Amino acid sequence: MKIRVERDALADAVAWVARSLPNRPTAPILAGLLMNASGDEVTLSSFDSTTSAQVTMPAEVTDEGTVLVSGRLLNEIARSLPNKPVEMVSDHTQVELICGSARFSLQTLPVEEYPTLPEMPTQTGLVDASVFEKSVSQVVIAAGRDELLNVFTGVRVEINGDRLSLLATDRYRMALKELTWQPSSPDIEGAVLVPGRVLADTAKSLTSGKTVTVSLSTTESEGEGLVGFTGEGAKSRREATTRLLNQAFPKVRHLMDVVGTVTVRVPTADLLAAVKRVSLVAERNTPLRMLIEDDHISLEAATGDQAHASEAIEAQVGVVGEEKSIEAAGFNPHYLLDALGALDAPYAHFSFTAPGKPCLITGLATIDGDQLFDYRHVIMLMRLPS
Repeated sequence: MKIRVERDALADAVAWVARSLPNRPTAPILAGLLMNASGDEVTLSSFDSTTSAQVTMPAEVTDEGTVLVSGRLLNEIARSLPNKPVEMVSDHTQVELICGSARFSLQTLPVEEYPTLPEMPTQTGLVDASVFEKSVSQVVIAAGRDELLNVFTGVRVEINGDRLSLLATDRYRMALKELTWQPSSPDIEGAVLVPGRVLADTAKSLTSGKTVTVSLSTTESEGEGLVGFTGEGAKSRREATTRLLNQAFPKVRHLMDVVGTVTVRVPTADLLAAVKRVSLVAERNTPLRMLIEDDHISLEAATGDQAHASEAIEAQVGVVGEEKSIEAAGFNPHYLLDALGALDAPYAHFSFTAPGKPCLITGLATIDGDQLFDYRHVIMLMRLPS
């Protein structure tokens, strides 16, 4: 193999592919990064037996071929190269990399021992790249981090015609985002569970193009249940696949339809800033208290007898019925900060039913408006000490 590529393009491609390399590979060969030069392109690939990543970019190919080298080492080298064209020449035992006066020799790994990357499933639809990245980031904050409870680390992707829904929960909070997309078939339906971390990393890295192609296979005959994503950038094409989680996602979507008996509307930025300040003194595992008055809310937190903080914010409070069903609510301050940060709306609308029950948070364009945004976030309220 003999190729010539631009330094920045190579560094960017290697960095993206190397992100999928396993930290503790089950087999040493999986630490390798595969490079295939053909025609006027070079393709870089990685695979950890669950997730694959692939970048195809233009190159001056003098001799076609395939080599396998240490992915992490190549990534460190590519980042440190001077801003000059890069030449790579390989024989049966090593790859020589030349960039200006810098020269590196890397030992090759046996290509024949490297596993075959999974094929991209059948195209399911197209979604705007920036909208997809933003939507995933809004939802994935509610996904769990505990690998022992694997089902809660996933994001449920639901397809119903031209509606694409993303749903995640860690049992203490839930997030749902609904968006429109371009399905390959107008009557397509289905639901899969995608690893949240992989989905977030992939969505973030595919924003250089206008759209992201989503490809799904949910049967063993099509590849054990895979999801694939493809993004076409100005100078490269990126592809990623990952195996779907096969656990049954808990039935929590009905919690997104909370009908509040008490509602609170407040400017999102004001509330977010106040929560940040008051939560500075919140003791670990203790709630941030929201007191609901007739025309404002008050936030309170404390660290035993050592510190106490409170702040009041003007709010529009609504009550359904003759009596207010809830006077105060206890929030995990970190969960509330995450929800408000993801809301992306000028005003936040809180729907309460009773103490200790789920609270629904949605966004509003105006404080008196009726049109709620298509992002919903539910937080399980904490019990307040009497």
